[in-house]
Amino acid sequence: MPKDFRIQRIADLIRTALSEILLEDLEDKRFHEVTITRVSVSRDLNHARIYVSFMPEVDTQEMTTVLNRAAKSLRYNLAQAIKLRVTPELRFYYDDSSVKGQRIVDLLNKALKNTNKE
Repeated sequence: MPKDFRIQRIADLIRTALSEILLEDLEDKRFHEVTITRVSVSRDLNHARIYVSFMPEVDTQEMTTVLNRAAKSLRYNLAQAIKLRVTPELRFYYDDSSVKGQRIVDLLNKALKNTNKE
């Protein structure tokens, strides 16, 4: 149990540091539209899965590809920001849960409007 707690703390630390790096340190303004929703770190701390979401008008496939291409430089910046024995390799994945959640809310609102008309 304590080991899992440590891994979760490291994941939270990576999430916070990467969010700041994407927002402040990089020249590419497209990274300002990225929201890190979740970070999952392997038990050996060698790999980190970074789940991201974007503004609605952004091409998700393209932005995920851009982030994965920039993963090495982001990893370097992350190593400078947090001091770990091993800085994990970063892999970015699109998280569509917010889009799905909004779709469910829209469907519920539509169903409520239909029942109120009757």
